[in-house]
Amino acid sequence: MPKVDVYKQDGEKHGEIELSDAVWATPLHEHAMYETVRMQLANRRQGTAATKDRSQVRGGGRKPWRQKGTGRARHGSNRSPIWVGGGVTFGPQPRDYEYKVPKKVRRLALRSALSAKLTAGALIVLEDLSFEQPKTKSMIEVFQKLGANNKPVVVLHGENENVEKSIRNIPGALALQTNKINVYDLLNHGQLVITRQAVERIEEVLA
Repeated sequence: MPKVDVYKQDGEKHGEIELSDAVWATPLHEHAMYETVRMQLANRRQGTAATKDRSQVRGGGRKPWRQKGTGRARHGSNRSPIWVGGGVTFGPQPRDYEYKVPKKVRRLALRSALSAKLTAGALIVLEDLSFEQPKTKSMIEVFQKLGANNKPVVVLHGENENVEKSIRNIPGALALQTNKINVYDLLNHGQLVITRQAVERIEEVLA
């Protein structure tokens, strides 16, 4: 079982914690992470892009000119796709991009992402993290003392409004609860700052 240091939020070492091999020693599975991230980004798409075809464009009820005798090409409507202001042929229509990756693949991807953070030395475990009131400056000081200056993602074991609000205005930083932890946010951020209780909760679910 890998062991890592546990810190207080003032940056002092508080002890050690043993991590579960089943979660934190998973071999890197790049394809599972790729498929999971691709699913997450697809599911975030609104799918609201739309154009009007010739039946939806206003106007075009009268034939522009008679069929024969003008020397010009025959046309039945000035809302035809070949006319300026006409409809769009095979344009995008609202659609749902959402799809699902098997649950086992998603869990494998999450374990791989967590293990990658540990292997890269980007895992920082805190005994606890709390503030009496929301204050961005206090959270910045915590990050500086921990050496977490590269787009840190903070994982909390439960709702903590003061901490979440303190992180909200820090560029690149993100706060997540354990039930919201995901592969994309882990890979898209630098250090993973996580409380001891959050580690235990994650191991209960993923081990």
